[in-house]
Amino acid sequence: MEHSNKTSSVKFILLGLSSDPYLQVVYFLVFLGIYLITLSGNLLLIIVVRINPKLQTPMYFFLSHLSIVDLCFSSTIVPKLLLNTLSEDTSISLDGCAAQMFFSLVLGAAECLLLAVMAFDRYAAICKPLHYNSIMNKRLCIGLAFIAWSGGSVNATIHVVLTFQLPYCKSHHVNNFFCEVPPFLRMSCRDPRLNEIAMYTAAGIISLCAFLLTLISYVHIISTILKIRSSQGRQKAFSTCASHLTVVTLYYGTIMFIYLQPRSSISPEANKAVSIVYTVITPMLNPIIYSIRNKDIKGSIIRIPPRQSNGFP
Repeated sequence: MEHSNKTSSVKFILLGLSSDPYLQVVYFLVFLGIYLITLSGNLLLIIVVRINPKLQTPMYFFLSHLSIVDLCFSSTIVPKLLLNTLSEDTSISLDGCAAQMFFSLVLGAAECLLLAVMAFDRYAAICKPLHYNSIMNKRLCIGLAFIAWSGGSVNATIHVVLTFQLPYCKSHHVNNFFCEVPPFLRMSCRDPRLNEIAMYTAAGIISLCAFLLTLISYVHIISTILKIRSSQGRQKAFSTCASHLTVVTLYYGTIMFIYLQPRSSISPEANKAVSIVYTVITPMLNPIIYSIRNKDIKGSIIRIPPRQSNGFP
């Protein structure tokens, strides 16, 4: 019991992005603006998809789940970042750090899997148009969404348990703006080889497999598009994939940079910069990217029709 109480009272110090008072004010204003845009953009997209009967399709069902992930992802990281930016006390309890790490890992893995599912949905729509409705039925869509969320939860549980079993006798100063796995491996006074194996395995199973599934889907999609004789038809087909390809490239690139590097080559400052991209910038950009190239969403935002349910979630 005494050991448990001692462990639960441990605090970590988040070093954040800068100790310069001027830069701290600048960071606060910038990240507050980004967070407000993220909240409003993703909430608006979720609302539009839910109330517009024209958007009750598998593509928008998964897009609304992606917006939920981005909304929660940003809310897991940014409020604490904003608080620490202007506060002298940048500590976080062990329980708070574990919770932040858990939810960020759940949401990060869920986003990877959802992006792969969305690529498969585009493959079914473009390469199997006559069978699309039977392939992407309601039951399959709900099942794929469940796999994305449950896969993220299993991944996060394994990492959090392994990470906080390590002894941290070197330092409790986390050289990051949130509780992420790589900095904790550097802080441990025990060889974190098991954690590294688990991290690379999870990255391989989730990130790389999801990326390969996305890549294979798009190889078939591009092959099918090139066979379309009409240039207008090719352009229309490609435009439905352009937004997703942009989001995939941005997200997978940053995730692989963080989690597939050898520990000896990791630069803490570079890691922080890349972490900002996928935890703060990407959740803000995703609804913007999908809205700019999507006439249905833009039209719905301008004029929202009354809700008519057709039975799709």
